[in-house]
Amino acid sequence: MSARKIAHWHEAGLIDAGTRDRLIAYEHASARPLLLQAVWGVGALAIALGVVSVVAFNWDAVPGFVRLTIHLALITGMLLLALVREERPATRTPWASEALLFVIAVLGLTFFGHLGQVYQTSSPMWQPLALWLALFAPLLLLTGRSWPTALAVMGGLVWTVWEYAGASGPRGVEPDLAWSIWLAFVVATPVLLAPLAAWLGARSQREDFWERLEQLALTYAVAGGSLACAFASFGGFKGPSHALASLLTCGAVLVAGGIGVVLARPGISGRMAGAIIAGSGLVMPLAYGANETTVPAALLFFALWAGIGAAALAAHWRRGFQQAVGVIALRLIILSFELAGDLLTNGLGLILAGVMILGVAWVAVRVSKLFAPRAEGEA
Repeated sequence: MSARKIAHWHEAGLIDAGTRDRLIAYEHASARPLLLQAVWGVGALAIALGVVSVVAFNWDAVPGFVRLTIHLALITGMLLLALVREERPATRTPWASEALLFVIAVLGLTFFGHLGQVYQTSSPMWQPLALWLALFAPLLLLTGRSWPTALAVMGGLVWTVWEYAGASGPRGVEPDLAWSIWLAFVVATPVLLAPLAAWLGARSQREDFWERLEQLALTYAVAGGSLACAFASFGGFKGPSHALASLLTCGAVLVAGGIGVVLARPGISGRMAGAIIAGSGLVMPLAYGANETTVPAALLFFALWAGIGAAALAAHWRRGFQQAVGVIALRLIILSFELAGDLLTNGLGLILAGVMILGVAWVAVRVSKLFAPRAEGEA
C-alpha cells in the first residue's frame, strides 16, 4: 500500500491523522525491498545458469553414474534443507520454503528422465509420472502452503491420468465399453481431491493450502463440463464410440465429488463449491444430447456458467461472479460467429452479441449491487 493512497484516504475523511501516521509507519516497517530481492534473484539465476552451462559443456565427458549420483545428491541435500526449515516457523520467508519444495519436486521429476537417458530405457510417460507422484506428492501434501505446491500436486495428477488414458487401450481400434468406462473414471479422478482437501482443510493448520487444492480440483471439474459443451457445439461426440457411457461415468464421479465437498464442508461456501462440481458433472451427459447443435449446446454452456455465477454470488465470491459474467460474454461473441454465414449476418450477429453482452453486464452490476458480494478475504 502506498503512502499516497493513505494520504488520499486522510484527505477524503476516511481516516484521521493518527491512523494515517500509524498506517504509514507500519507500511515502512513491513515494506519489502523488492528491488534488492530482484537483484539477489537475478544474481542467483546468473550463477545457476553459469553452472548449468559449464556442466552441459562437459556433459558427455561425465560418466552417467556420476551424473545420476550428483542429481540424487542434490535432491537429498534439498530434502534435508527442507526438513531443517520445517523445524522452524517459516512465517518470515514462506516463499523460500515453497520455492525449495517446488525445486525438489522438479528435480525429482527430471531424475526419472535423466535415468532413462543414462540407461537408454523407455516406458510410457505415465509410469515415471505415477512413480514421481508416489514418492513426492506426500512431501508436497504434508508441507505445502501455497499455490506452487498445490499446482505441482494437481498438475502432476492430471498429467499422469491423461498420459495413462492416451497410452492405454488397443491401438487402431475402438476400445470396448468396459475399457472406455474405466478410462473415463481415471480421467475424472483428480476431481476427488476436492472433497479430500475440503475435509483436511478443516482439520489442518495449513487451511490455505487445502483451499487452493480444492479450488484447482473445482477448476478441473468446471473445465470438463465446459469442454463437453464446446465439443457438442461442433459435433465432437460422433462416430462408433462409447461417448455417452464415458460422459455418464465422468459425470457420476463429478457428482460424487461435489456431494463429498458438501459433506466435508457443510457451510455455505462448501455447499456452493459442491454444487458447482456436481453441476459440471450433470452437464456432461446432457452435452451428448446436444451434440452437433449450435444453439442448444451454447444454451447448456450458458446454464452451467449462470449456475456458477449464482453459486459464487451466494457464497460471496466476488471474483468468481465476475469471471462467470466474463465467460458468458465471451461465449456470446463466439456464438455470434458460429451463427454467421456471411459478412452481413456476421455483422448483425456481432451487433446482437454486443447488445446482449451489455445487457448481461447491466444485469450483473444490478445483481452485484443488490446482493453486495464481498471479496473472498472479507468472508
